[in-house]
Amino acid sequence: MHIGALLAGFATAPAASADTIDVNGVMRSYTVQLPAKRLVPLVVVLHGKTQRGADMVARTAWPQVAKREGFAVVFPDGLNHAWADARTKAGPALRGPPEGTDDVAFIAKLVEKLVTNGTADPGRVYVAGISNGGAMAMTLACARADLFTAGASVIMNLTDEAAVTCHPSRPLPMLIMNGTADPLVPYEGGRGSSYFAADGFWSTEETFAFWRKLNGCETDDANLTEMPDRAPADQSTVTRISSRCPRGHDVVLYRVNHGGHRMPGFAPDARFPKVATSLLGPQNSDIDGAETIWTFFSQFP
Repeated sequence: MHIGALLAGFATAPAASADTIDVNGVMRSYTVQLPAKRLVPLVVVLHGKTQRGADMVARTAWPQVAKREGFAVVFPDGLNHAWADARTKAGPALRGPPEGTDDVAFIAKLVEKLVTNGTADPGRVYVAGISNGGAMAMTLACARADLFTAGASVIMNLTDEAAVTCHPSRPLPMLIMNGTADPLVPYEGGRGSSYFAADGFWSTEETFAFWRKLNGCETDDANLTEMPDRAPADQSTVTRISSRCPRGHDVVLYRVNHGGHRMPGFAPDARFPKVATSLLGPQNSDIDGAETIWTFFSQFP
């Protein structure tokens, strides 16, 4: 749900290549970065609305983390720069993908292609998304838990519509990372303060509780850890919240205190950081979103 050209800026990471795949007669595009080794973990990274996969390549640490850790990472492109997640109502000025777009089928076919050709280990496939991509990551966890090992959603909450259709075939570990000063997807739920905000969001507490209940976690206890405030200048801090869950069913929340509609990172996520801050709120630099999510994913082979 990021604001168009503001966050654009394309730089290709080493060994990243563009490709397409036919999904029900529609040619769908994606960028993939592969290590030299075969049968490696695969992370599917889903961009926000108005973005494309190239923005995730240029504006997050995913390419660097993947290169260092030796996993494959794929950056699919949504049609109309958006994803057809479980919600059918978008914000006023933001159109979604064309009618009838089946992004669950697209991502499933992409994963199956990378598994079939020997790139990806089918037991270590993960999905992470930001904003509209975070909603899509949750939609995939609900609809195709059989394909994935764990999921992560950044700056997104559930809605009634998304929750009522969520019936995973098995519990998946889930990481949630939301900011308390998000003008688009409010931490407390409802409708955000931004003109571009949609209405009807659950609060982050409710979203977190939903996944904990699905995964059979204890719902009454929460273990809070304050992360080191490595970047005092960003005026935000991070609290990690977890609870006791059955082995391999972990649900973790990273609450970005005073954080905006941005993925935390050690590098700026926007070409014009000041403009981004005025529209989307501050970006936290105490943790890096990609590093944090990969550390979570890598626990679940």
